Amino acid sequence: MSSLLIRNIKTIVQAETSRRSLSKGAEMAQLPTLDNAFLLVKDDLIHSFGPMTDCPDTADQTIDASGRMVFPSWCDSHTHIVFAASREEEFVSRIRGLSYEEIARQGGGILNSARRLQLASEDQLFEDAWQRLQEVIGYGTGAIEIKSGYGLSLESELKMLRVIRRLRTVSPIPVKATFLGAHAVPAAYKDKRADYIALIINEMLPAVAEEKLADYCDVFCDKGFFTVEETAQILQAAAQYGLKAKIHANELGYTGGVQAGIAAGAISVDHLEYTGDAEIAALLESDTLPTLLPSCAFFLGIPYAPARKMIDAGLPVVLATDYNPGSSPSGRMSLVVALACIKMKMLPEEAIQAVTLNGARAMELEDRYGTIAPGKVANLFISKPIPSLAYLPYAFGSDLIETIILNGKVWNGPVSNK
Repeated sequence: MSSLLIRNIKTIVQAETSRRSLSKGAEMAQLPTLDNAFLLVKDDLIHSFGPMTDCPDTADQTIDASGRMVFPSWCDSHTHIVFAASREEEFVSRIRGLSYEEIARQGGGILNSARRLQLASEDQLFEDAWQRLQEVIGYGTGAIEIKSGYGLSLESELKMLRVIRRLRTVSPIPVKATFLGAHAVPAAYKDKRADYIALIINEMLPAVAEEKLADYCDVFCDKGFFTVEETAQILQAAAQYGLKAKIHANELGYTGGVQAGIAAGAISVDHLEYTGDAEIAALLESDTLPTLLPSCAFFLGIPYAPARKMIDAGLPVVLATDYNPGSSPSGRMSLVVALACIKMKMLPEEAIQAVTLNGARAMELEDRYGTIAPGKVANLFISKPIPSLAYLPYAFGSDLIETIILNGKVWNGPVSNK
């Protein structure tokens, strides 16, 4: 049994002495911490932690963390990191005044990514996504969800999901897979929406289930994409194959997407830039998690989700990156934390809860990830010397991670899969 001892830790963040499954409402501001501490890892698990007065004498490897904080790795529950090409030309179009919806109507957006992905080989998609996965690990992410949705055909959706499965086999962090065939209606089905939905239900879902390629099924339930009725139809079919719901909702308007997700028993409803009293009331009566994606709002220049109102109402807010080529081309979770504080008026403690414990819960991984507790997987990072927790979102442009630990071992950076 190998052991790793981290000594003289300025502060352990999310130091749980009693296990929690999530943090909600006023609890989100009560971040459990321990100052002047040690942390002992044995093999791949957290063994114990405590005050330096109780620190063990020896271990196979020792790290001195004087002046530094130890965090549980970020848990990013909403990404689209399998894609064929960037879309900076659309970025310029938005600068010139076109909206996200106008670009989509002109064949850009998701359909643009779909055309490019259909031409890309599985091997190339895998190599590119493998580099992106290692990139976000370097930013402190220690658990991730990845969606399909840029295929929009049976062959290409399966290709994406097989890439995600390959990533899972080589990844040092857990990878959850989500089938998002209902990301947009392909151009060939523009006047045949019902036929495309039938394709999803009758061909895509059975094939995904047969190969066991996904944990969840997602639908883009929003203005200009899929209706509440279509969403319900797809999610009901997915449930027959054991795929739980996680949906895009209310990014572009008050569309009923939140309520549709709740009705389907969704693990989470994501985006929620347009969320009012009715949506909050519905969420409070459910177990569905509201997942907010502030870097998408930042990049597109759309309203930010009302995080402050949600937390004050008692909800367990989750934050994720939405890393994708069109609306959030960044997987840097520390930027998400900063945006949540700066633009959504979340306290630093609340934002940390949202990207650790609550993010793990949104992937059903909270038993093993998301906090620092004995028996959980030792996916951690050690900060550079920083004066306080609030310094992390305050110094939003600085790289404040010094050491990354995955499965109890120091991670030494990107590696080739060849």
